[in-house]
Amino acid sequence: MRDDAKSFIIAMDHGITLGPVRGLEDMQAAVNHVVSGGADAVLFHKGIAKHVNTHGAGMIIHASASTKLGGKPNRKVGVCTVEEAVRLGADAVSAHTNIGALEEDQMLEFLGSLSEECDSLGMPLLAMMYPRGPNIKNENEFEAVAHAARIGAELGADVVKTVYTGDRESFRKVVQSCPVPVVVAGGAKMTTDMEVLELAESSMKAGAAGLSFGRNVFQHNNPQSMSRALSAIVHNGASAKDAAKHLVGSS
Repeated sequence: MRDDAKSFIIAMDHGITLGPVRGLEDMQAAVNHVVSGGADAVLFHKGIAKHVNTHGAGMIIHASASTKLGGKPNRKVGVCTVEEAVRLGADAVSAHTNIGALEEDQMLEFLGSLSEECDSLGMPLLAMMYPRGPNIKNENEFEAVAHAARIGAELGADVVKTVYTGDRESFRKVVQSCPVPVVVAGGAKMTTDMEVLELAESSMKAGAAGLSFGRNVFQHNNPQSMSRALSAIVHNGASAKDAAKHLVGSS
């Protein structure tokens, strides 16, 4: 995080889950675009870390994965150790846990072990905590989101990433009940740029410590300008309307 205790992260771990989706065919080019637009850190898997220059931006290596082709896409398994991340020069490690999935217990066990390993090596841990699975009726419901976020903090994460609840009042309660900083996920590709910017503005005004967006940035027609707009919201407190002035091209 910057000196203002805020962070703007671009998640680019989609290659394992979904394959080389649009915007991530050329990983170096994708990183170049978002970093030049003001992203504080980029997040991807260890194999990408061997081949990509982050140009001074923070590098977060994702330690868990699953694919859409497998029979259990909600079950995230460990694919990278903290020692590997250290050797690759990572600034932080991340892991994904789906609360409410049938394999929740296994993912919690992994997150707890990863947290201990991070602590022993002085590596910050970002926990992606999502209410997702057959036991979750509404993935954005306040109690589910608050519970998921709190679990990440309880198991030792330094930063928690989760979904927005849909309104500032309820998400402010999520932030207040989580003892570590909370960053908001961008989720699936949205229809318009203003939807993206309004989500960002609402999240920050509700007390989020930052954003961790993916497809809504790297699949934009101009990822650099979208990065610049979102960075303005995170670090300058810009409104969605003012941030839109940074945009070049439409999504």
